[in-house]
Amino acid sequence: MNGHEHHEHRSTGLTRQAISATAHCLTGCAIGEVMGMVIGTALGWSNLATIALAVALAFFFGYSLTIWPVLRAGVGLSAAIGVALAADTLSIAVMEVVDNLFMVLVPGAMEAGLTSWLFWVALAAALAVAFVLTVPVNRALIRRGKGHAVVHQYH
Repeated sequence: MNGHEHHEHRSTGLTRQAISATAHCLTGCAIGEVMGMVIGTALGWSNLATIALAVALAFFFGYSLTIWPVLRAGVGLSAAIGVALAADTLSIAVMEVVDNLFMVLVPGAMEAGLTSWLFWVALAAALAVAFVLTVPVNRALIRRGKGHAVVHQYH
């Protein structure tokens, strides 16, 4: 393998890792985001209160999906929490800023209600856009040995 091929192989592997890490992050974020949006919308909460709940739940589920496998690997709770904070905080934060900003910027999406196609299409699109914009963040973190690179030592 020449130098160029080696760089392409490393680059492709890094991108795959970033996509995998972002998909992992998206899973937790989506669970929390959907739950928060559904609860806040169903209860008629303001956009700010609904978004605050969605973000809190996204962080909770995002961190939980990292903490449980690390705990199963035999790491103590406080260390597992530290791993999750190091691995997921920036990724979840970027994803949450992007998807909630998207929801707020789509006219009528937040007010559409749970039975409206606009609400669900906007939420799905918000998560998809957040995924695409978070992959480069995770790629940069993994390249520097941070983010989900920290978690892989426990698998």
